[in-house]
Amino acid sequence: MVVVKDLCKHFTGVEALNGVNLSIDKGQVIVIIGPSGSGKSTLLRCVNQLEEKTAGEIWIDGERLTQNPRQMDRIRSEIGMVFQHFNLYPHLSVLENITLAQRIVKKLSKAEAEANAIQQLKRVGILEKAACYPSQLSGGQQQRVAIARALAMNPKLMLFDEPTSALDPEMIKEVLDVMLALAKSGITMIVVTHEMGFANAAADEVVFMDKGQIVEKARPQDFFDHPAQERTRLFLSQILSH
Repeated sequence: MVVVKDLCKHFTGVEALNGVNLSIDKGQVIVIIGPSGSGKSTLLRCVNQLEEKTAGEIWIDGERLTQNPRQMDRIRSEIGMVFQHFNLYPHLSVLENITLAQRIVKKLSKAEAEANAIQQLKRVGILEKAACYPSQLSGGQQQRVAIARALAMNPKLMLFDEPTSALDPEMIKEVLDVMLALAKSGITMIVVTHEMGFANAAADEVVFMDKGQIVEKARPQDFFDHPAQERTRLFLSQILSH
């Protein structure tokens, strides 16, 4: 589903990504962890073409990404992305937030878009909030709306960029539970997170990044119980001791 070859991304004076190679099969769940500034979010943003790569190749579902605007729009419409901050329109209801892109991008009728939105709100467990506005919801509920909005586009691929990092601790579980159910449903997912419990429970593979490179990649049990690299062991000892 996703192939990343020798991907580099340089900002002024900073090598955010330096020769990243990664392959993700259809239906796989990949969790990317690592310290701040290691390139995790930049990798996701390059896959979704929110950042223009400096060098390398990205393939999605057998198609090499180019800078062709029409291709970018088409492929981006098949990728769902959930950010740290919920990016909901405050002046629109939950239902309207979820139907907007369906109607504009997918050209669905209002009735079709609303039926799909209701289905996705059931899926994330907040159907009763359909008529509410974002300001009336908790952070966890807003993030679940953001997930429902992404799912309503029927994406081939879901990207999550630290989706719980802006939430209060008691709201994290409700969002991770939704994501765990998605992971088990067979959708292809790349998740950047600091939640090690989720990585252990949901990931087919855990990827550890540092300084713009992939340091280690392994199945969760091997990754957490027997990390091969000293840098990985140091990171885990620091993060799991808190």
